Amino acid sequence: MSTSTDVLTGRAQGPTPADGELSRWRGAVAVAGWAALASVALTFVQVWIYVQWPPPETVEGFYALFADNPFLGLLSLDLLYIVNNLLVLLVYLGVFLVLRRRYPSTATIGLLLGSMGMAAYMASNTGFEMLSLANAYAAADAPGRIILLGAGEAMLAVFEGTAFDIYYILSGITLFLFAGAVFASERFSRATGVWGLTAAAFMMIPSTAGTVGMFFALGSLVPWVVFAALVGRRLLRIGR
Repeated sequence: MSTSTDVLTGRAQGPTPADGELSRWRGAVAVAGWAALASVALTFVQVWIYVQWPPPETVEGFYALFADNPFLGLLSLDLLYIVNNLLVLLVYLGVFLVLRRRYPSTATIGLLLGSMGMAAYMASNTGFEMLSLANAYAAADAPGRIILLGAGEAMLAVFEGTAFDIYYILSGITLFLFAGAVFASERFSRATGVWGLTAAAFMMIPSTAGTVGMFFALGSLVPWVVFAALVGRRLLRIGR
């Protein structure tokens, strides 16, 4: 067995484990591989929905959309993004299992920050709260609607507020850590790591930061999709 250096600490680690030690986790690694490929497919679906049905820009617009099509209203408030984030967390778990022995500090901190980021995102999403407010708005009188419009403004502020920005930054850092470990590991190609590092660089500016944020968010899509596809294919091979 050979030795390796942890990406985060730069310290030499002990002997790397035989492939047999990973065999007990091969099922989880394979699930992570499928999750990565599903995330790629879901990303294309999300982009298509965004182009076909751009989200409203006002609370009244969201209330009208929910009244007309509640499911499309939830999609406009990132329902699929919730699913996608759960898939990404499974991907990070799979990469953690593969790299944890060789790069323990990097893999552990990456998984921790990634989990914290996902939790922050779940707290930021107010899609079902907006659905409830939209139903109340449809049945309210004029004074009640004024109050409900204010409540909707508050929900949209939370949707793009502190928790979302924390999620975005933590996700960028997490991707930097995992992509760096992937780049250094012989289990993945270096091209895979480069694509991941490129996506992470674009993710360091939240999408809520105006035009610049949207530019960086869109710029992260292509390298992320390539990174996820390459990682997913490799995880499936390891899982077998």
